[in-house]
Amino acid sequence: MFLAQAFDLSQSRIVIQAPLIGERCEEMASTLLPNLPPRFALVGASLGGTVALEILRKAPERVKRLCLIATDVFPDAPEVSADREPLLVQARAGRFAEAVRATLPPEALAPGVGRAHVLETFAEMAEFHGLTGLQIQTRAIQRRRDHQSTLYRAQCPVQIIAGQHDTIVTPKRQAFMAELAPRAEFTCLETAGHLPTLEDPGAVAHILRDWLEAKQKAA
Repeated sequence: MFLAQAFDLSQSRIVIQAPLIGERCEEMASTLLPNLPPRFALVGASLGGTVALEILRKAPERVKRLCLIATDVFPDAPEVSADREPLLVQARAGRFAEAVRATLPPEALAPGVGRAHVLETFAEMAEFHGLTGLQIQTRAIQRRRDHQSTLYRAQCPVQIIAGQHDTIVTPKRQAFMAELAPRAEFTCLETAGHLPTLEDPGAVAHILRDWLEAKQKAA
């Protein structure tokens, strides 16, 4: 998800790419916290963004800055959670690739020649994690908490990056999230949908560089 941005930023900064280990977002956050520096800037996308919010909730004094990409602050609505179940059944029945494709419909990404490549990359990442990974991440998404109050109480600067074509977590919903946090900025990329780090990696890297430089000036 962050290969291009990690390569770009690691030329001048220490970049930690943290795996999501555990079965619930709370567990994933608790597993990461002992292994992170005393204070850090935190970036998360989609499920990783929810885990980032959990880290902020658990240890707000350690988070210098928070960047959320294509992240939903709300819990799964009952009907959305129910719609995920047939996909798990499909994957367990041997139609894993088909189930993965259904989790990210093409219209959730920006149109253009790069869409097919992004979908292929997403499918390869899912294949790497396999059925177990799909089940764990789906359950974690279904069980995530409402983080509106987490953002409302956030004292650190918050950057929210949305893709204009995202139909999974709409730009309107992400703009609302920016209104919750006292020190938030909202950026919507016309060149991206639900996977901005893959769809327009250069633009996301540029935003992150500016974000970190602003942090240094503030310090």
